[in-house]
Amino acid sequence: MHVELISPAQAQAPESAEPLRVKDIATALRVDPSTVYAEIKAGRLESYRVGTGRGTIRVSRTAFTQYLAERGIPAAELAVAL
Repeated sequence: MHVELISPAQAQAPESAEPLRVKDIATALRVDPSTVYAEIKAGRLESYRVGTGRGTIRVSRTAFTQYLAERGIPAAELAVAL
């Protein structure tokens, strides 16, 4: 019997569920990355750090979708498809 081992994270999260980088969000909203960092610092956009040291900031697609909904920004207005 052949069984493929798949980690639980891979089984639950399709590739489209990958978290977004600040650069991706800035491009989608047509703003400078510093604006996205300011929204994160103000607590209006939920994020988390990945890696050691300073690491890198990631935003879940769910958090970004919620951010857009709270501000009344339709997904059709984004510069890129998420």
